[in-house]
Amino acid sequence: MATFFGEVVVAPSRAGLDEEEEAREETPEDREIRREIEKKREIQVLWSCAEESLVCSRFIVAIGRNAAAFLSSFILDSVCWEVIGVVKLWNEWCRTSSSTNVLPTDSFCLFYRLIADPTVLLCQCSCYVAEDQQFQWLEKVFGSMQKKGLQVTILSTCPVADYKTQESTLTLVSPFLKALKTKEFQEQVCCPLLEQPNIVRDLPAAEQSSLCAECDRFPFPVPVLSYCQVWGIPAVLYQCYTDVIKLDTVTIEAFKPLLSSELLKSLAKDASESTKVLKKFLTASESHNNIYI
Repeated sequence: MATFFGEVVVAPSRAGLDEEEEAREETPEDREIRREIEKKREIQVLWSCAEESLVCSRFIVAIGRNAAAFLSSFILDSVCWEVIGVVKLWNEWCRTSSSTNVLPTDSFCLFYRLIADPTVLLCQCSCYVAEDQQFQWLEKVFGSMQKKGLQVTILSTCPVADYKTQESTLTLVSPFLKALKTKEFQEQVCCPLLEQPNIVRDLPAAEQSSLCAECDRFPFPVPVLSYCQVWGIPAVLYQCYTDVIKLDTVTIEAFKPLLSSELLKSLAKDASESTKVLKKFLTASESHNNIYI
């Protein structure tokens, strides 16, 4: 408050305070709240198998509901596969539990093992993994596996609006597949490679650029594809660009070219059985959506 007419009074402001000064102002209550939030955001990977380090030759990771539904429809069944692990996590967008009995509309992250060949593992991750939790996910999942002889296949989806091209995205026929691979992956890919200057974000590859698919430089954060590049693990990402964000038959079936790959063609279910499972998924999804109409 001014003490005389015309006095210039400087209003209190936090401008100019450096981070060290702000850090010193943190109260014990603030620190306790921060610790509790950090603890709550810790990811837990619960394995049901007894091995300390899983021997894995092939690891298939489906990220997102449509990619997970593709594996459920065309690969997974209760006779040939067994659940061996689950991820528990909490963030502002989702909360998963240790339950392995899940619905297609649930948020979950489960791990399966092929009974006939225990070195083949599969992961369905339909839940949102926040940016600050992605490194935890990688360290705890890949930290449980022997990396020697490992090959990784990643399936994911993203909006077609994210696809960068000189043509108008309105003229693109979606959904469509693009591949991005590490330099160690030598097998034939099942679709065209992702062109420059496209990037892939979030858990599949953080900000993995198509420019770095065949080079040694790797300046980006390290979710799955980036992690594999750093560790010299052969890996390929199949990204489905779609204009539908919910469970969708056309988007799920856009992954079908992968069934001709060396890995998946030996794991594919009978076509009639796949159709039944796919219809079941879509029926469950429609019933869930109708609750909110």
